[in-house]
Amino acid sequence: MPMFPSRRAAIRTLAGLAGALAALAASSSGPAAAETKPIRIVALGDSLTAGYGLPKGLGFAPRLEAALRAAGHHVEVIDAGVSGDTTDMGLARLDWSVPAEARAVIVELGANDALRGLPPAETRRNLDEIVGRLTARGQKVLIAGMLAPRNLGEAHVAAFDPIFAEVAERHGALLYPFFLDGVALEAKLLLPDGLHPSAAGVEVIVSRILPSVRELLARVEAARP
Repeated sequence: MPMFPSRRAAIRTLAGLAGALAALAASSSGPAAAETKPIRIVALGDSLTAGYGLPKGLGFAPRLEAALRAAGHHVEVIDAGVSGDTTDMGLARLDWSVPAEARAVIVELGANDALRGLPPAETRRNLDEIVGRLTARGQKVLIAGMLAPRNLGEAHVAAFDPIFAEVAERHGALLYPFFLDGVALEAKLLLPDGLHPSAAGVEVIVSRILPSVRELLARVEAARP
């Protein structure tokens, strides 16, 4: 979504979190620790992930973690959303936003590329590199897709919309086709800006994406040594 003044502060917070997680991983190793540590999922995204405009605890990452724990999963969902990020910006901060000890990553990027009318070829290239690098690390990936605004024209829409499914297929990643499914254009589920989900909208997103995230966790479990 659009660029916001808080982006620099969000990046500083994420950098500190990445360092803390690395230290925690170094202090908790061995078979016993592996059995008790939660599975870490990183939600790498923009303001849709970051919970723009919502009180602390009501954004996508904390609500997804709560839903997964209620379903019996021992998980921690790390909010690596930065308001205003494009796929290019997400790629630039990938290595420190997604710690190596994370077992799975939800990639929710591309909305700002679409809103700014950036060339779809650039979005494809960035997303392909993000997912390729994560899978090369052995991290399981779920791509949350986005749709281009229809006012950009048929040619742009035709070039942008298939990117997410095609990148997922290329890398064997999971796909949730449209992150805002059930929420986009529903005024009662959006903030007054008409772009970002309200707390009620986040609950709809979480409920709809939950089966895909549980499939992601199944892949993590299947890959355990």
